[in-house]
Amino acid sequence: MELNEKLSNPQKTIEVIQKHEFTFQKKFGQNFLIDSHVLNKIIASADITKDDFVLEIGPGIGTMTQYLAEAAGHVLAVEIDKTLIPILHETLSAYDNVEVINEDVLKLDICKIVEEKNGGKPVKVVANLPYYITTPIIMGLLESHVPVESITVMVQKEVAMRMQAGPGTKDYGALSLAVQYYCEPYIAANVPPNCFMPRPKVGSAVIQLVRYEEPPVQVDNEKLMFRLIRASFNQRRKTLVNGLKNSQELDFSKEEIEKAMAETGIPVNVRGEALTLAEFADLANAFNKLR
Repeated sequence: MELNEKLSNPQKTIEVIQKHEFTFQKKFGQNFLIDSHVLNKIIASADITKDDFVLEIGPGIGTMTQYLAEAAGHVLAVEIDKTLIPILHETLSAYDNVEVINEDVLKLDICKIVEEKNGGKPVKVVANLPYYITTPIIMGLLESHVPVESITVMVQKEVAMRMQAGPGTKDYGALSLAVQYYCEPYIAANVPPNCFMPRPKVGSAVIQLVRYEEPPVQVDNEKLMFRLIRASFNQRRKTLVNGLKNSQELDFSKEEIEKAMAETGIPVNVRGEALTLAEFADLANAFNKLR
């Protein structure tokens, strides 16, 4: 398809929107990309080839889907907004390797879909994600152990910074640790608001999360480690001991907490945001032995 015919041409996007009398819905966080350089950068960062099965979440009117269809072997696009389905059928009619389903991705059994449609082989996820729901989508993909090779997504810049932040920084938190347990994060591009229609009020970034074959730390009880992490960051100003003691998710006594910390060599006056992923894993393993 010629570049000026693609939806990355703002005139083409306006034409499609007007023809179908489409209205942007705030509840779906719709901001369509209108910049071919950014789209090419996403495809290049995701390293899409004809061997790849790509899962796209929130295709909108199909702007990135057109680029994905030209680069990938097969594209499955999941769109929640039913008013976009007829538009997608039209904008993607030139491609025979795209399937569009009208579903809420958070309610889909993606493992089952990958099994059925790609023989259980790992897929690549590429998306311009709605910002209000970025974290649940990414964590859902990671925690349910969907066979994913990489996740390359447009997110709010602030969220991208949090995903790749290290201990002791203001952006470091439960999301940083969760993402870095499963993946290696890399910010591929910063994207200004004028690359979208309508323009978002915040800056955006393309982040790539490459899935580890094995997590970088050994932990006996993954769920316990994440409960410890959440408890540590729920009350950032408190020491780790108090954060763990006050948590609704944990029922360890102060003595047990101090014992586990002593075993791992973590000072009792430390705050949660100073701990590395490896230290949280050690702590979780020490707690796991107590019960």
